[in-house]
Amino acid sequence: MDEALLRSLTPSVIGVLVRRGADFAAAEDAVQEALIEALRVWPADPPRDPKGWLVTVAWRKFLDATRADAARRRREDLVEDQPPPGPAPATDDTLQLYFLCAHPSLTPASAVALTLRAVGGLTTRQIAEAYLVPEATMAQRISRAKRTVSGVRFDRPGDVATVLRVLYLVFNEGYSGDVDLAAEAIRLTRQLAAVIDHPEVSGLLALMLLHHARRAARTAPDGSLVPLAEQDRGLWDTTLIAEGVAILQAALARDRLGEYQAQAAVAALHCDAPTAEETDWVQIVEWYDELVRLTDSPVVRLNRAVAVGEADGPRAGLAALAALDDSLPRHPAVAAYLHERDGDPRTAARLYAEAADRAPHLAERDHLTRQAARLNALLRRSAESASSAEDR
Repeated sequence: MDEALLRSLTPSVIGVLVRRGADFAAAEDAVQEALIEALRVWPADPPRDPKGWLVTVAWRKFLDATRADAARRRREDLVEDQPPPGPAPATDDTLQLYFLCAHPSLTPASAVALTLRAVGGLTTRQIAEAYLVPEATMAQRISRAKRTVSGVRFDRPGDVATVLRVLYLVFNEGYSGDVDLAAEAIRLTRQLAAVIDHPEVSGLLALMLLHHARRAARTAPDGSLVPLAEQDRGLWDTTLIAEGVAILQAALARDRLGEYQAQAAVAALHCDAPTAEETDWVQIVEWYDELVRLTDSPVVRLNRAVAVGEADGPRAGLAALAALDDSLPRHPAVAAYLHERDGDPRTAARLYAEAADRAPHLAERDHLTRQAARLNALLRRSAESASSAEDR
């Protein structure tokens, strides 16, 4: 079975059913049933026209559900209008589905789940495993989302920024369960880039590729995090880096800068440096200045403080950090790093421990705990050495 083919056909098959008159929720349910039927039938009897087969079976599933519905009389017109068998239309409805799944009335979590189900073609179980929640919980989330958008016109113009934010959230979820959400986000963003010409779509795709290229170097064999400065750059995927840089350069040439292009530019500068010491931190600070102008995001300002600390020294980084709310995520970790570089291991150790307590993920918590333990051990050795010197 070619599961990738099934997943790639899912959006367009849903679109065919919606154009024939099915509401979104009913169409999505019918297509999921057709996919299950395909998994059962295709290995022994593969169809010559996979999309046409799915459309035919999904439409029958929809009609079966319609006949069993209490509103049979209102929907029987759809049965009368059943189109004759034949090749499925070549219309690509993927873009409309993206906008529908990223409807502003949905919460970000619901929009992400619905996108993975309707556009990504993932099962409820796969999405639940990726999010580390029970399947029943995810099923309820998806059902509520489908009810929310069921009355929305299929051809309603969408908001590209909302769609991109959903894809960005998918990418940032990481790699849990049997579905690699980062790879899935790249697949979906490539799909979006094929149907919409927008520099920020290209910017987001470039950003994902450049980050994903460093994936193999981000963790040690024992699963612990490896900071960027300590990563083995020989493990970075140079093919993905080259593709990401080329996409980014083409987007920047259009002179319509957006936040994803600017973030990708920062990632490209990191990828371009042969060693951590050769990183062009001055230029990275300049890109963060652009990001602050575009977003005025406190998180961007926090990342900028790190870059300033590298470009102009830790004191300058701490001065930039002082202007920010210390309740920001990762604020204690950034402060700890800058204080350590400034020669204050005692303050740094305390802040690393505080950052570990606030870390949202186990791997990050373990990394920060080890940093605090490393500095505390250093302080103890210094104290013991000083005590021995006094005894002598």
